[in-house]
Amino acid sequence: MLPLLVSKQIREADAYTIAQEPISSIDLMERASKAFVGWFINHFQDKKQTIAVYCGTGNNGGDGLAITRILCDHGYCNIDVKICRFSDKASDDFNGNLKRLKTAKIALQTLKNGSETPRETADIIIDAILGTGLNKPLAGDYKKLVDYLNSLQKTVVAVDVPTGFYTDGEIPKNAAVLKADLVITFQQPKINFLLPESGPYINCCEVVKIGLSEAFINNADTPYFLFEDADARKVLKSRNRFSNKGTYGHALIIAGKDETMGAALLASSACAHAGAGLTTACIPQSGLVALNSSMPEVMALLRREDKLPDIKWDKYSTIGIGPGLGKEPETLKLLKTICKNYSKPIVVDADALNVLAENKALLKKLPAGSIITPHMKEFDRLFGEHTSWWQRLQTAKAKANELNIHIILKNTYTITATPDERLYFNPTGNAAMASGGMGDVLTGVITSLLAQQYTPQDACLLGVYIHGKAGDELALPNRLYAVLPTNITTRLPVTMAKLKA
Repeated sequence: MLPLLVSKQIREADAYTIAQEPISSIDLMERASKAFVGWFINHFQDKKQTIAVYCGTGNNGGDGLAITRILCDHGYCNIDVKICRFSDKASDDFNGNLKRLKTAKIALQTLKNGSETPRETADIIIDAILGTGLNKPLAGDYKKLVDYLNSLQKTVVAVDVPTGFYTDGEIPKNAAVLKADLVITFQQPKINFLLPESGPYINCCEVVKIGLSEAFINNADTPYFLFEDADARKVLKSRNRFSNKGTYGHALIIAGKDETMGAALLASSACAHAGAGLTTACIPQSGLVALNSSMPEVMALLRREDKLPDIKWDKYSTIGIGPGLGKEPETLKLLKTICKNYSKPIVVDADALNVLAENKALLKKLPAGSIITPHMKEFDRLFGEHTSWWQRLQTAKAKANELNIHIILKNTYTITATPDERLYFNPTGNAAMASGGMGDVLTGVITSLLAQQYTPQDACLLGVYIHGKAGDELALPNRLYAVLPTNITTRLPVTMAKLKA
């Protein structure tokens, strides 16, 4: 897992690398700038385009100066630099790169305030004004400049972090941020890049490695992690040649009612396709024909409105409950009965979460290690209203520890909070998957993995990853078209096999 660092730790990683490699700070800046340019020139290949590089007088501005010089070396000659001298301060590395740049005969212009910018005609703006570590909203000259540049609607490429953007912590409402079409960020994504508040400010982000100390990063004291492809390959188990259906557990999916049998079918199908040895769907009598005709592999346990089914608890390796179940009293009875009679971790989703939100005392009675899978609104119904995603991260971390459960907070980069107060971001999935029923499939996948004796944490992390990965493999390259939940279920075995290949 890749540890994700807050801005203070990123600066510490720079300092540690400089001291231990050893390398001078200006040479580390040069390495970062070359990495930036390497990505830039592969994607902006028209050297006739005009480029304006806006540089502050700190180290982000030093990056901008070095990037300008290196771009010129690659034949990008229609380039000029605007230095934002809104104070008398300048970093040593900025001054060093300014001295280097002056020998390259690049047009330099100094801006003394944010209102004196001449009409900008460049095709591309490179933003190297301010970097990481911002801890207050932009004001004064910086805000004026950012407002002006945003009004131009030019293509903006930010160096490491868009000016005015908070890399971690709560982003102020209506923050003044230079909106970036592309951010080329150094070493690793910044935490707030993975939260929805970044959407209005960042269209796309690419990470370039700059050789910061892996030892420092891997030993950093952080609760934030990114679950990557290598982690999924490591967690995913092989199917033993001499195994049988009993090897892979028996999952019980409690879902669906007369008008929402689709949710039960999706969850049950996903459970079977993700590898559970046996899957039983606890469904209403009215759904039996639909289940038998669409998924003959899945067994049925029938529910009646006035009577709970006779569930032999020891028969099942795990239980998933909630998709399409409704908020009728029967759902509450089922939850209470499970909590009373079943001690293994369960998966709770959808309507079962809504019932939990109305009966919060029941949260503390969930079996240890259980998994809940709320989206944003369900999360807030469970744990109170939040005004930012950063707040939700902190609540998820605290509640997972307090309740000894795992919380999967669904998002573009879905977040798993674990009882040991860690938060794991998932990088797979895309907008083509924004479709009703996708959460039902995820519930089935995670329930299947629990049945196969994955730990609850591994079931969360791997389940979310392969669910999104299947969607990525099905989506068209621009990821703008729809991928339906049924497509995901049938893709799951292929996705898992490719990971293990």
